[in-house]
Amino acid sequence: MDVSGGSGQPRSGNDEPARPQSGPTAPAADGTPPDPAAASTPGTPGPDPQDPPKAAPDGPGAETPAPDTPAGTPAPETRAPQTPAPGPDTPEPGHTPHPPAHHAAGGEPHGTGRGGGPGRPPRRKPEPGGGLLMGRPFGVPVYVAPSWFLVAALITWVFGGQLDRVLPELGAARYLVSLFFAVAFYASVLVHELAHTVAALRFKLPVRRIQLQFFGGVSEIEKEAETPGREFVLAFVGPLLSLVLSGVFYLALLPVEPGTVPGVLLAGLMISNLLVAAFNLLPGLPLDGGRMLRAVVWKITGKPMHGTVAAAWVGRALAVSVLIGLPLLTQSGALGSDAVDNVGMDTVMDALLAAILAAIIWTGAGNSLRMARLREHLPELRARALTRRAVPVPADTPLSEALRRANASGARALVVVDSEGGPVSLVREAGIVGVPEHRRPWVPVSTLAQDLTDGMRVSAELSGEELLDALRANPASEYLVVEDTGAIYGVLSAADVERAFVKAMARPS
Repeated sequence: MDVSGGSGQPRSGNDEPARPQSGPTAPAADGTPPDPAAASTPGTPGPDPQDPPKAAPDGPGAETPAPDTPAGTPAPETRAPQTPAPGPDTPEPGHTPHPPAHHAAGGEPHGTGRGGGPGRPPRRKPEPGGGLLMGRPFGVPVYVAPSWFLVAALITWVFGGQLDRVLPELGAARYLVSLFFAVAFYASVLVHELAHTVAALRFKLPVRRIQLQFFGGVSEIEKEAETPGREFVLAFVGPLLSLVLSGVFYLALLPVEPGTVPGVLLAGLMISNLLVAAFNLLPGLPLDGGRMLRAVVWKITGKPMHGTVAAAWVGRALAVSVLIGLPLLTQSGALGSDAVDNVGMDTVMDALLAAILAAIIWTGAGNSLRMARLREHLPELRARALTRRAVPVPADTPLSEALRRANASGARALVVVDSEGGPVSLVREAGIVGVPEHRRPWVPVSTLAQDLTDGMRVSAELSGEELLDALRANPASEYLVVEDTGAIYGVLSAADVERAFVKAMARPS
């Protein structure tokens, strides 16, 4: 199953008119880059990437919008964008804008946000494991979430009660047999997830981890398939492996004597894998069948977003059907049990199970739409469009003189250069704002600058997920944007990227 979907063109600008405010926005003083999916804080305005550009000489950063005042000087400002309320189509604070695709078995949705996070480069911050590490097949860590122990106990108790009717001679040992069944069933779920993982690795899609949890398993795939054909294959291999396992257990059951412990276990595993395959083939997100439907619509329309919308709404219809239909089927006896007319504990449990499954499917479908919106807007987050024009200054230049030069050239950032004109550090906007105006003639820019590291140099050609990956891998408040030739293009503020992302996500598709 999958939560991600769609791609498209976000806009990073601000459509609202300028309003007077109190001062420029200063990036975080601790050098931590803002999460591009986190909303900007009202009341802390800053230079807006979409302000009308001021006429300036040609050169690096000529496409960059510039305000009518130099960097770091108090002036009227544009109103900061209001934080959109988190919802199904807007990122919640702390969510990363690079969504992983999730595949799940056993009814677990892909894309409910567990471990949701972008594919990050090797220098990313450590992530929580998400449970007990069981191993690393194919180099992918497999975790067992704490919720698995709850469902294992539940399976042990329910299956143990069934064994008591089939094999009463087992006595208390039936619970050991039931526990073995629970472990074997989740081993089958792991095989289902490994099928998704192997297919993803075959298509060169990184897989962060596999997690076994309450309602099955989740394969956290960091990238989307590039074509609808690959998307279909990636989704189909999981249910296919579950069907194969069901067939294997059926063949193993043939020579076994009925009414024995091996016979009961093999029959239970055969039926459970058949149910996992059938459930995941239902054509609605976040199930695997929903991803297959998405791939078909994507292929027909040529637009992945259309496929996501169609599969997500079918998923919501499935959620309603499960909520209403499962208790009715159970009471009618259509699922193999005797029909009942009165409302007892079994009826209440069936209704509770239906409500849980319906909530999982409905939430997963909504998350799929939200992630599709995110991917639709990412491509227009372009380093070149968000970069501020910068003016190079020697290290001993007084701040007041540097600001005068910036104002004269329409620049909004300062880059400290050596005697040969090579960039060595960036003057932090937070540092400029902190210097009183009467002291600026005596403060050299070098005292406010942060030394450049390799990670603080980004290409002007970066956009979308690649740009966000580069910023997350090297936390800083400002970055030097360079052309492919190495020439200085300007300075990119992480705060500008954050604001642009939030504005784009607030726009309807």
